[in-house]
Amino acid sequence: MSVIGVDLGGTKLALAIFSEEGRILHRQAVLLDGREGAEVGRLITEQALALREAWAREATPVRGLGVAVPGIYRAGPGTVWAPNIPGWEDYPLRDEIRSALDSDLPFRIDSDRACCILGETWQGTARGSRNAIFLTVGTGIGAGILAEGRVLRGHGDAAGAIGWLALERPYRPEYAPVGCFEHHASGPGLVSAVRERRAGEITTADVFAAAEAGDPVALSALDDAVAFWGMAVANLVTGEHPPGHHHGDEPGGRRRALRRGLAGAGGCNAATRPGASCVK
Repeated sequence: MSVIGVDLGGTKLALAIFSEEGRILHRQAVLLDGREGAEVGRLITEQALALREAWAREATPVRGLGVAVPGIYRAGPGTVWAPNIPGWEDYPLRDEIRSALDSDLPFRIDSDRACCILGETWQGTARGSRNAIFLTVGTGIGAGILAEGRVLRGHGDAAGAIGWLALERPYRPEYAPVGCFEHHASGPGLVSAVRERRAGEITTADVFAAAEAGDPVALSALDDAVAFWGMAVANLVTGEHPPGHHHGDEPGGRRRALRRGLAGAGGCNAATRPGASCVK
């Protein structure tokens, strides 16, 4: 038996086929390319259906579908609020998937941060932990929080939407769309910080590459983000007190940058069975 996993981000849609044991059998990705609203919903269903059909010729038929979404998934009405995707203020994703898929294919939708911590405690370094934190940094910022063996969801399923952590003062109007932490330390936040001091088109990958090459503007922007990441991890660890923390084995620049931030945060000493933080 195999299942399809779908991960919707702010800029791309990633899909994979998994075995029952969690082994990745196939993976692919497609850029959103400026899609908004229902265009993004259709992309999810079209890609999932096409992958299921292609895999039907294999020896392990697809028996289920899981979809991870950014922002907040409201389990009651089955809608998604994703501030980084235009037109997804209250998007009816569950109804769209239900109408597109065969009734015999079970599916689940959850927030990407919940999926991250569930995956980490199933197959990753937090395996067996009852208290763990998984920090995701990309187009947005979130934290999957496991407390006493259960995913912390909070009122309105909004627990872990830590982009709104108040880590700087005074409050600035530009924090309103995504929050203080995310404004300063997400991928787009890094790009904005560089653009304030240098004109021209630039991507998050460009910022990290320039920092690796010693560019002072990129290094300054990254150092600021690292400080925010470190403060956030320190606050999260203080609030839940998991047995430790772990940051994922990402390519050099991001891994070293996050380690600098954690080292400077105070009270965040590495442990072997941690709550997990990862930059992706």
